[in-house]
Amino acid sequence: MLHLTISQGDGLPMYAQLIQQIKALIASGRLSADEELPSVRQLANQLVLNPNTIVRAYRELESDGLIYKKRGAGTFVSSNATPYTDEVCRRMLGERMDPLIVEALNLGYTLKQITELLSERWTAFQSNTATEEQGN
Repeated sequence: MLHLTISQGDGLPMYAQLIQQIKALIASGRLSADEELPSVRQLANQLVLNPNTIVRAYRELESDGLIYKKRGAGTFVSSNATPYTDEVCRRMLGERMDPLIVEALNLGYTLKQITELLSERWTAFQSNTATEEQGN
């Protein structure tokens, strides 16, 4: 199962959030070449989204050469999919971390407290992911 999350309050359109997350999964190797993606219907049900949102995201990923469709067989990750360099990944994560750091500082958190919280959340996320994978 593909682990994606959509946030209504993100400020980024839902289809763009999907694109961003799928690109990150490809870049990290968690989605590999020729791996099948969930069908539009499956992903729409999983994320409780309109199927047209999934179609739009898949269409853009396909036009970028990151995924391809096999008629009657599904949608797959392209073998030449390289959406981000390490430098781009670091920049993207850094940009997403900046508002969190500002908020933590405004709440009076120290770097040590922020790091501890990040570590706790990382462990909880990994635990939840392992539990979900065992259930499948």
